[in-house]
Amino acid sequence: MIQVLSGNIANMIAAGEVVGRPSSVVKELMENAVDARSGKVTVNILDSGRTLIQVIDDGCGMAPEELELCFQRHATSKISSVEDLGRILTFGFRGEALPSIASVSNVTLRSRRPTDELASEITLSGGNVTGTGPVSAPVGTSVQVRDLFFNVPARRKFLKSDNVEFRHIVEEFVKVATTRPEVAFTLRHNGRDVFVLGKAQSLKMRIRDISGSQDIVEDLIDIDSETSTAAVRGFIGRPESSHKTQATAREFFFVNGRYFRSPLLHKAVMKAYENLIPDGNLPSYYLFLEVDPSKVDVNVSPTKSEVKFEDDSLMFQTIYAVVREGIGKNSLSGSIDFDLASAPEIPSVSKFHPAQEPVVNVDYSYNPFASDGYASDDGNSSSDLFDKYGGFLATRESIHGYNREGADKLFEDRALPSRQVMVFQGKYIISALKGGLLVVNIRRAFERIMYGKFLSALEDGETVTSTSLFPQHVSVGVSGCLTLEAHADTLRSLGFDIRPLGTDCVVLAGVPEGFEGREADPQEFLGEICSALEESGGALKETLHSSLAEHLSAVEARSRSEITVTEAQRIIDTLFSQPSSDLTPSGKRTMIKIEMDEIDKKFK
Repeated sequence: MIQVLSGNIANMIAAGEVVGRPSSVVKELMENAVDARSGKVTVNILDSGRTLIQVIDDGCGMAPEELELCFQRHATSKISSVEDLGRILTFGFRGEALPSIASVSNVTLRSRRPTDELASEITLSGGNVTGTGPVSAPVGTSVQVRDLFFNVPARRKFLKSDNVEFRHIVEEFVKVATTRPEVAFTLRHNGRDVFVLGKAQSLKMRIRDISGSQDIVEDLIDIDSETSTAAVRGFIGRPESSHKTQATAREFFFVNGRYFRSPLLHKAVMKAYENLIPDGNLPSYYLFLEVDPSKVDVNVSPTKSEVKFEDDSLMFQTIYAVVREGIGKNSLSGSIDFDLASAPEIPSVSKFHPAQEPVVNVDYSYNPFASDGYASDDGNSSSDLFDKYGGFLATRESIHGYNREGADKLFEDRALPSRQVMVFQGKYIISALKGGLLVVNIRRAFERIMYGKFLSALEDGETVTSTSLFPQHVSVGVSGCLTLEAHADTLRSLGFDIRPLGTDCVVLAGVPEGFEGREADPQEFLGEICSALEESGGALKETLHSSLAEHLSAVEARSRSEITVTEAQRIIDTLFSQPSSDLTPSGKRTMIKIEMDEIDKKFK
């Protein structure tokens, strides 16, 4: 039997679309506060929004008779005709947020206009009005949302940890605060100030205040371009300051002052940075689009986080062209780097000299795998030996002679004995195998070895912390601080000594003994740690450990410098002691074997 749903049930269904988690409430209430022409907005949070979400503004306020009306579904002051849908420039306009929030919580709303002597108050529980009346309150509006999802326990059960939920609140707070530098914003969590943002003189200053770092601002380049499609303003990051993780990259699109997500336009930005940043890296950008409201549909989703342009492909080309132009104007594309040191010397042709046959000196008795000549104890690299012997490893007879002396039995497809390896161009280790050559990628080998080391440390807790004489202050942002704080025990078991400093910085006081990642950019590898923890924060312990070990091993591998032949032998010995030694944690090959048949074919 078909029947019309009651208003209460309809509101709860709408709440499922609009109010997904505490951060959704923060977003909706902050947007309402900004729409009320406020000069100051304060957000108070208890228990990551489970207990209390309160948003206070000093805006225009509401008349007493409007308080109950604003909780009616589809009640709005922004739209009065169909034509208004094509002229929307405010955040809220659908009239669904307040009734949806009220249907799944206990709400108290107080509001006062500048012309009123007293404020008016209304209280609701589960969408039902429980009281109204005059109260004493300052000009503006205060909305208290308590016990979110108290009447929908299934929804409350699916909320994540406090750390995860508050991180989402911070993300929504930042999105709204970024769009309005002329408004002062404050965010408090459990009585502690997380953000205190005064009115900023410019958008760049607001970005600085939010990030807490002047360095981030200095890495941004201004974008200001007028096109027939849209006016595009804002900032893009320099290619050399691109980020290796999503946790540290800052990617924001705004249209007519409204934040939105767009995978398509993100691809346009990435295409503009093509061949300018390493594969896998992400640039930072804050791009504000000013578009004719009739050319963009902001009514695509209930959360208003997506928009649809009249011509998406044209907008793609516009963003690509504007970002590419900004990179070019600021000479960010880099110059051609000629490697003069390794370039061959061009002989003078001013005077003719008859050609002479070159003389090649070859030591046919040289055995590259003999311990008395290949590598000395002082760690001479293989490149010196290549110069000494004219680039030839050995004659065919000497190699075969060595194999006949028992190398086949010793190795069984593994590396040769001590020091009988060579390091090629600082990237590969080459060693003889039964029936061929073994080529090991040094960086990937390090990654596989360190993965095993970190995973073992996480599971056994047997690590030693190397305390730094000069602790480093690292800006990781509010979200990063929250993540590191939530997983302090895990990081301590690895051997990291990371201490909070304020709301957006930490002090790196110690790292695991032997961890050379400290010589790399500390902001980079702490970003890797945050990324791993955020991606697997709610996963099983084993999954979290595996993900964190993988990220740390990648950082450690990148920080390694050139190695000696002795170190190369140690790498091979350690690598073969690892399970699945032929693959990195991400599934890439650490080594290849070149069969003797393949080598012989090259000489036919």
